[in-house]
Amino acid sequence: MFSLEGMNALVTGASGGIGSAIAIALAKQGARVALSGSNGAKLRAFREQLHEEHGGEHVEITCDLSDTTQVEELIPATLDTLGGIDILVNNAGITRDNLGMRMKDEEWDQVIAINLEAAFRLMRASAKPMMKARFGRIVNITSVVGATGNPGQMNYAAAKAGLTGMTKSFAQEVASRGITANCVAPGFIRTAMTSALDEKQQDAINARIPMGRMGEGGDIGAACAYLASREAGYITGETLHVNGGMAML
Repeated sequence: MFSLEGMNALVTGASGGIGSAIAIALAKQGARVALSGSNGAKLRAFREQLHEEHGGEHVEITCDLSDTTQVEELIPATLDTLGGIDILVNNAGITRDNLGMRMKDEEWDQVIAINLEAAFRLMRASAKPMMKARFGRIVNITSVVGATGNPGQMNYAAAKAGLTGMTKSFAQEVASRGITANCVAPGFIRTAMTSALDEKQQDAINARIPMGRMGEGGDIGAACAYLASREAGYITGETLHVNGGMAML
């Protein structure tokens, strides 16, 4: 069940903590993965690790999602290297936190450009080959703060909430062609960033989570692998919250 054998996937932000976990989950289920990110050296090292530990002929495609030209070239490059695209995971994202009254225009613009606009462009570009194949799976990584808001993150919360609404609209447009579009909304996930917090800070976060701990990257990867599968073909326009019960939405 949930085999992705014979399927081609593109994962953005693939060298990061959550992105790499998503790529691993898809590869373990048999997908061939195009790993995308802005750091070519990190991507190359991760691709070699992925091949060594899980097999498969995976590829890396360097792309700066703040550069519109590079974004527009990413899907064509994926088609050239993999021969097709069945799964798109828009995972890449940045934060530029600041209180709303102090937020600079560039802090707003950078987050919207990478977290929302780039995802739109990749969804639009992937639609044509997916519609031709009459099959496709799009999974957009949002965030619990897109639903709850968070002080100091007006830009990030707006982008993630926008991504949710955009996903629902796209899901309705392409459903008749066998394409699904869903979101996975992580809560607090253990990454290099959260691991850098001191014990008191981590305890305060864990106290907000009914399960009493942060999630792991593999929790997000498993959710993506399910939504990318053929078995999830009757689920579209939905958001799967993976947050240990921190926000039951």
